[in-house]
Amino acid sequence: MKEVEANQLFESEPARSGLMNALWEIQLRDGFISDEHIQSLADQLGLSKVEIEGVVTFYHFFHRSPTGKHVIYLNNSIAAEFKGYERVKEAFERETGAVVGSVDRTGTFGLFTTPCIGLSDQEPSVLIDFYPFTHLNAIKVKDIVSRLKHGATAESIFTLPDDNIQYTPPNSPSVFFGDFKPGEALAKALKLGDEGVIGELKKSQLAGRGGAFFPTWLKWDSTRKQPATPKYIVCNADEGEPGTFKDRVLMSTHADTMLEGMIIAGYTVGARYGVIYLRGEYRWLKPRIDEAISQYYSKGLLGKNAGGQKGFDFDIRIQMGAGAYVCGEETALLESMEGKRGEPRTKWFFPVERGYLQNPTVINNVETFCAVARILAMGTDAFCQLGIPGSPGTKLISVSGDCNRPGIYEIEWGMTVAELLELAEAVDPYYMQLSGPSGECISIKEKYRRISMLDLLARKDVRCGGAFMIFNHSRDLVQVLMNYAEFFKHESCGICTPCRAGNFILQRKLEKLKSGLAAAGDLQDLRNWGNIMKTSSRCGLGKTAPNSIIQSMEKFKDYFEKKLSKESNGSMVAFDLEGAVEEYEKYKN
Repeated sequence: MKEVEANQLFESEPARSGLMNALWEIQLRDGFISDEHIQSLADQLGLSKVEIEGVVTFYHFFHRSPTGKHVIYLNNSIAAEFKGYERVKEAFERETGAVVGSVDRTGTFGLFTTPCIGLSDQEPSVLIDFYPFTHLNAIKVKDIVSRLKHGATAESIFTLPDDNIQYTPPNSPSVFFGDFKPGEALAKALKLGDEGVIGELKKSQLAGRGGAFFPTWLKWDSTRKQPATPKYIVCNADEGEPGTFKDRVLMSTHADTMLEGMIIAGYTVGARYGVIYLRGEYRWLKPRIDEAISQYYSKGLLGKNAGGQKGFDFDIRIQMGAGAYVCGEETALLESMEGKRGEPRTKWFFPVERGYLQNPTVINNVETFCAVARILAMGTDAFCQLGIPGSPGTKLISVSGDCNRPGIYEIEWGMTVAELLELAEAVDPYYMQLSGPSGECISIKEKYRRISMLDLLARKDVRCGGAFMIFNHSRDLVQVLMNYAEFFKHESCGICTPCRAGNFILQRKLEKLKSGLAAAGDLQDLRNWGNIMKTSSRCGLGKTAPNSIIQSMEKFKDYFEKKLSKESNGSMVAFDLEGAVEEYEKYKN
């Protein structure tokens, strides 16, 4: 087969699988998706207008009304909130003449907010026409908007974000950021054979690096043993957990290792096709990945007889996401790839049995595929010499928040929280959020816990899927939790009641705490509703959304006690005068 264009469907894929890319083409060209566009797509695909519109309205970056010549997405994550988000928002509103959530009167600028765009180490940040701008302040905003008004394009004036690799193991070669020779790891895999690769992965104890930590060898072996064909390899590059940006840096610096890991997976399980599901926020990275794919084809490492292995044909294409955090959940991602709303599937089957297009599918994230290629290239024995028994190797951590050295840290498993805080030059650390809002919060009292894959039930060590956010004593914990709650409420797909209603209720309870009107019963309500969500939600989003709230009430009891009203019986209602005036000023004209 000839080289596959990044947006071109494979011969095994139905036309509907191209819907997301078709919608992107319209959105980027016309600035919105009209009724006429929807009717045309419905006619082409043999679907109803309602079904197409359901897909369009599910994703954050698809719009049903014009978004202006230049579309601006201002990141409103908690990292941005503490780094000057409000001042930057006011500057954009002043310079563009657009109010957040609308388009200015000339139709030049559309100004919107969006959750984490993978730049938590360089806040405040923004996407303009899907190109990133970082470390913003009012002066920079004025300059950027002025240049756009005078005819410049976002592409012509943006600069690539810093990779910000702050730390790699000092006494041994970096696993992820050292030199890499394309094809070397694949050659070793071909020599080992499929069973040999499985054996090496089992020996390495490599677990999925997206946060679930499922054994990689077991997932691949299960797919390998499925009789159905074709099989697919899917790289989950929908890195949407607030505070996480490690996969962004890997794709920016070493996209070749991601591709090679996917090819090795294809060979091992007997797959024919690979798809990279790239989050919409990383559209600016797509040219780099396209170039890496082209180079792999030119070297004979992709396509027919990949790597020189007769009978092993493997192709890779890119599928763009469009702004939906829930698509980080693997079955929601598969639905999105099939041109549908990104709603998690009922778990009748695992993806290794019936994944993409109901065929056996391996889904791993960027770091996992990169790790596979690196392990085979350096040798499993060398990899296992790093880390600690039971948790060999290194892990990439995205560090942000109240520290002097935010960025990427490649740590050996077994490093303590205290050591990482010291490396990052944390400023008065008080509260740390690991693995993003859906992960685990810890207090400074827990700083001697090791970061590893061990003793999770015993609560001795702590796992970290990728994000490590630091907050000092000056930060309002309720403000942090409210930002998380707003994020989960917005990102819930809404298909199940516990998540849809639960996130709304949690947010309202937190508002009472912020207003000083909460009673002790409200804290218990937060626990009760959180536990209902954890036990009865359809997917991981709802099950993990209350984690930070429940854990923080356990670990910061004195803080929450001080937040309770001494007079409230839980029925008092506060009137927010400033908020009411702000709403009036916003819409009076």
